[in-house]
Amino acid sequence: MNKNILIIGGSSGIGKALVNQLQNDNNLFVANRTDEGLDLNKITYIQYDATDGVLDISQLPNQLDGFVYCPGSINLRPFKGLKPETFSKDFEINVLGAVQSLQSVLKNLLESPQASLVFFSTVAVQTGMPFHASVAASKGAIEGLTRSLAAEYAPKLRVNTIAPSLTNTPLASKFLNNEIKLEKANERHPLKYIGSADDIANTARFLLSDESKWMTGQIIHLDGGIGDLKTN
Repeated sequence: MNKNILIIGGSSGIGKALVNQLQNDNNLFVANRTDEGLDLNKITYIQYDATDGVLDISQLPNQLDGFVYCPGSINLRPFKGLKPETFSKDFEINVLGAVQSLQSVLKNLLESPQASLVFFSTVAVQTGMPFHASVAASKGAIEGLTRSLAAEYAPKLRVNTIAPSLTNTPLASKFLNNEIKLEKANERHPLKYIGSADDIANTARFLLSDESKWMTGQIIHLDGGIGDLKTN
């Protein structure tokens, strides 16, 4: 049976990869700043900007079976150079945007026999990494939110989060924009390559499916081994 799935931020990176994987077998509703890169014959487009958190729910069905929040930020700087405004902006995009959009469709999700919610964190929450203070702080909040919602809404809603390492997406392009940077990033991971958008989308697709129906409240570390393994 086709599911009604809302993806917030689906025109690039992991979100776009997930849309491509799901659009032929599900009823997809994609909320994004623009419809660029989206096949409007296969999805329903909803204009949305994570910075204001306003989501037009008029185009959504009464029942939603899946919710994915993809917007994020990567501010990697020394802590002494991070202004409080940077922390606020990261929190606004990574956390408040997720909270506001989820609250606006919570009623729709509760109409499903069991809806699945998917968020994204970062390996830097579990494994302390220099220059990650701002993004790790906001994504740490997402991990706390995941467990809290999973407990509060079980068994009606399943809530899980994927915590990737650096992934080859437009958001991370400035860290991978030449062969030397790419090679060093690959070498830092025990599996000797960084993840692709499809690698992460594969796991998100699993979490949205009935194959993961006994999984909730989990933080899935999809990071090429960098979070737990030391190989050199």
